[in-house]
Amino acid sequence: MKHIAIFASGTGSNALAIAQHFADNPVATVKIALSNRANAAVHDKMKTAGVPTVSFSREQWLQGDEILDLLHANDIDLIVLAGFLCIIPDTIISAYERRIINIHPSLLPRHGGPGMWGHHVHQAVIDAGDNQSGITIHHVTTEVDGGKIIFQATCPVMPDDTPDTLAERIHGLEHAHFPAVVEQLLNTL
Repeated sequence: MKHIAIFASGTGSNALAIAQHFADNPVATVKIALSNRANAAVHDKMKTAGVPTVSFSREQWLQGDEILDLLHANDIDLIVLAGFLCIIPDTIISAYERRIINIHPSLLPRHGGPGMWGHHVHQAVIDAGDNQSGITIHHVTTEVDGGKIIFQATCPVMPDDTPDTLAERIHGLEHAHFPAVVEQLLNTL
């Protein structure tokens, strides 16, 4: 059985969807969830799913060794970024090359890179006049949102969309596709 670590900074809806998908799945289990925010709602969601959580300081994150030791101690095969708003240190990227994935709330390469997360992405899509948006699941590299694309799914952008209404459709795509794509990727490791 493979072991997943989820990194999240916010509410944890994608983290919960993944944890529930793997709750009784013979392929893998979510072994641990980590967050850069001790008060993030992801901690409560993971607790209800029976997944232990750990929060860490900015210094621990930037230094990287403590986090890496924790990942190794939990025999992690795949790191899944689910609404995680920190740049991954090179030490972790090197240790888990092609085994860290992220979900981005637009169709990369459009509307990606530093500062492009959540509301900011949806506003950029609307401001650009795009008629569709979607999700991109990709490998994580040292280039922000620059890793190889694994999967994309689309949804329309309506003329009267706000960042909130577009986000609602994007969340639907995330919850429908992210857990299955994680499982498909695990089957190739």
